[in-house]
Amino acid sequence: MTIHLVTGGAGFIGSHLTHRLVEQGDKVRVLDNLMTGSASSLSAVRDRVEFVEGDIQNSAVVARAVEGVECVFHLAALPSIQRSIQFPLESESVNAMGTLRILEAVRETGVRRVIYASSSSVYGDTPTLPKREDQTPKPISPYAVSKLIGERYCEVYHAFHGLETVSLRYFNVFGPRQDSDSPYAAVIPLFIQSLFYGQRPRVFGDGEQTRDFTFVSNAVDANLCAASAEGAPGRVFNVGCQQRTSLNELLRIIGDIGGVFPQAEYADSRAGDVRDSLADIGQAREGLGYAPATTLVQGLEETYEWYRGERERMPERLNQPADAAAHSP
Repeated sequence: MTIHLVTGGAGFIGSHLTHRLVEQGDKVRVLDNLMTGSASSLSAVRDRVEFVEGDIQNSAVVARAVEGVECVFHLAALPSIQRSIQFPLESESVNAMGTLRILEAVRETGVRRVIYASSSSVYGDTPTLPKREDQTPKPISPYAVSKLIGERYCEVYHAFHGLETVSLRYFNVFGPRQDSDSPYAAVIPLFIQSLFYGQRPRVFGDGEQTRDFTFVSNAVDANLCAASAEGAPGRVFNVGCQQRTSLNELLRIIGDIGGVFPQAEYADSRAGDVRDSLADIGQAREGLGYAPATTLVQGLEETYEWYRGERERMPERLNQPADAAAHSP
């Protein structure tokens, strides 16, 4: 039976990918240090997953985790632009050097392919839209730099060692189980949480900045496509929905879903945040066979219902909302 390794498999995107792999009958090993992930995110499949609690910064742990594996989905990372600005050395060590340790461990082990989770933040704040993979990256945060370095390592290991590597640049992924309690929480869970408590969500900037919000099941689809697409190795692909939505419009849609009319509280823009982001997914359609199956509104409805269910089931789990901002993936 095929064995897949999901690094960061107890995290937001990683846990959704793990669930999908298990559902389709694959054997899955998860490597996660639970720093930003949660074992509870895998509770429904825990008896069908081999869980390795460990850190990708530990070469010995990584070497054991990749044994017998055919495909590695490398999602382990320290997320958040703002976190990386505060702790740049930590971001570099986990995201860039951690990726290098993964690649070095799999180089001679028989691993067929590595799917690397990159980020749209590598494009920086260039005004050109939509973002295409052939644009020159211009990262403006330590997080974005660390993700771009990971891409470059993947390209080098493909070119010199013949390792099949595929990099996926995620555009603002959202969905159920996304952390709403962290000080680095993303905008959608914070907006939803604000509605629950009747509070005004805080928006950094004028709210007219735009994002290409991507429902998590679409990101999972892209990973599965990348694992088998014949022409994918050595390449980079955008993973988005090719739909541009402002934060003001996003808040209105979530308000419509919740049956409320929220009024945002605006604050100054923050360092590291880009003004506009939109994916060109032409290469992903052609090279991966990827197409977003879930629309923004459908994804928001499903996400809202999940958070509402969590609030009803465990009201103490969702704390009072923090400031809402538009974080890159």
